[in-house]
Amino acid sequence: MLFDADGTLIDTYDIILRSMRHVVCDVHGQQRTDEELMAGVGTPLPAQMRGFAGGDEALAAELTRRYREHNDALHADGIAAFPDTHRALERLRDAGLAMGVVTSKRHEMAAHGLELAGIAGFFPVLIGCDDWPESKPDPGPVLHGCERLGLAPSACLYVGDSPYDIRAGNAAGCLSVAALWGMFPAAALAAERPALECSSLSDLADALLGA
Repeated sequence: MLFDADGTLIDTYDIILRSMRHVVCDVHGQQRTDEELMAGVGTPLPAQMRGFAGGDEALAAELTRRYREHNDALHADGIAAFPDTHRALERLRDAGLAMGVVTSKRHEMAAHGLELAGIAGFFPVLIGCDDWPESKPDPGPVLHGCERLGLAPSACLYVGDSPYDIRAGNAAGCLSVAALWGMFPAAALAAERPALECSSLSDLADALLGA
């Protein structure tokens, strides 16, 4: 099993939104809705900031730097896994399932977030946006995760809460699982045609292992 991190394993919606508001609205002076600020979450941060910067590469780089500075500080306040995550991961691990994380976050910050949430030990494989040249929705990082687990994509599930996750999982040939507890509405995930939709990680563990 491969998982996205933010919005799937760890609850980071609020700190992402706070940093987006700070950089795009307070620093850059744009008026944006929460939906607009969060629409690209799940893709690499520089690409999101390029959109807010109107394609200005120098401005996008500065916004990216300011976002990371702000968001890194918020991580220090503590990051939590979703309430049922730890127990569900224990069940999956005890059933013998190999697990890894494929995220659009930088490797170092993703590892730090998983550690703060108390679930890093479940994942011997972690693929960040700086570990592979392509990023979701390209299937490349998911395929690399499968390779690191030593499994064919058809033998893997990819679990994520964004349309980009589902698109990447499908393109990689994995069974894609829509995490309905995450940051994106169910309709946006259903439009990407996931193999499964689950309202919690416990529900997914029940579906795979039996209640």
